[in-house]
Amino acid sequence: MSRVNSPNKILIADDEPDILEIIQYNLQNEGYEVVAVKNGNDALDKAKSFQPNLIILDIMMPEKNGIEVCNLLRMQPAFKETLIVFLTALSDEVTEVKGLETGADDFITKPISPKVLTSKVNALFRRLNKEETGLLQIGDLKIDREKYLVILKEKDINLARKEFELLALLASKPGKVFLRNEILNQVWGTEVIVGDRTIDVHIRKIRQKLNLDCITTVKGVGYKFDL
Repeated sequence: MSRVNSPNKILIADDEPDILEIIQYNLQNEGYEVVAVKNGNDALDKAKSFQPNLIILDIMMPEKNGIEVCNLLRMQPAFKETLIVFLTALSDEVTEVKGLETGADDFITKPISPKVLTSKVNALFRRLNKEETGLLQIGDLKIDREKYLVILKEKDINLARKEFELLALLASKPGKVFLRNEILNQVWGTEVIVGDRTIDVHIRKIRQKLNLDCITTVKGVGYKFDL
């Protein structure tokens, strides 16, 4: 029985038929509408006509690899907010950072576990649905982006505006590593010149006010939210 209320659309691109079959079968069982292609060029073409909510890209595939496809999609306004997940057998830090820089939302490693696959996809769509309402709730933490309110265990937490915007950004995608330049651009904007130290100070204040170990420093890369 489907656990998905609306037919969210998923595009998969991988040059291994067995992988495509496993992913397509399991996601269709979850109630998603799924289309599969075998290379990067077909992924770009199908993305334009199919307009998926989520795209799953193998990093190592012919014609154009996953990182190239992701980069080209993110340059188009229609795919700025589309969820993109990489399939990879690679686990080196350089590959992961490069993927994050092109705008990936998550990674799924091979060999694929159907349980992990469906769990990650369902979690991404739950997160997307919460973002659309303007209200984020992770455990006992509530972030209302329309009212600029942070509530932890039914208690209001007083954050300065930039502290709020930084927390809301990180919490919008739990587990995702936000690069330092990405944080600066989205919270402070490209026209305001601030240093890396500014981020560190705001992160420290957020941690103190929440009294929670919920923001992890990824050395040399950026920060991620984990509660």
